[in-house]
Amino acid sequence: MPRFQEILLLVGQLNYTWTNTESLLIYLIAGLAKVDKETAIIIFLTLNTTRARIELVERLAKMPKTAADCRQAVLTVTGKLTRQAKLRNKYSHCIYSFDESGSHGSTQLMRIVDGKDDVKYGKIEALDDKEMGRIHDSIEDIRAINKDIWSIVVDNSFPR
Repeated sequence: MPRFQEILLLVGQLNYTWTNTESLLIYLIAGLAKVDKETAIIIFLTLNTTRARIELVERLAKMPKTAADCRQAVLTVTGKLTRQAKLRNKYSHCIYSFDESGSHGSTQLMRIVDGKDDVKYGKIEALDDKEMGRIHDSIEDIRAINKDIWSIVVDNSFPR
């Protein structure tokens, strides 16, 4: 299979796994804020970035009324989710380039980096075997985070 098709499948799987897992923050919001699932959905959808959703969950977990073991579990899982967001964001917001055969590819990041005296943008990176492995690993890590969130929900009897 050409690298072009492989990367399309992997990025699709990465985004599906990410979206499925990010939506589980609804249950953490419901449980930590002590609201029903429908209210948590409205809160989740009102916050339009992953960062805002994770920050809300972390702040709710840090409230004095949250049991220490629950707080630690939530903060651990949100830390893992935040780390995985970087790779997911890279592949969701970059430009892809492939050679004519679709066998060799690269990404170009669509981000500006301000230096002291200059501006840089469009960092180019190869889609080599090492990078493909990073994507595979990230998908597996996000799946594990998914299971961790479900454990928190069940262990703390959060609304489902």
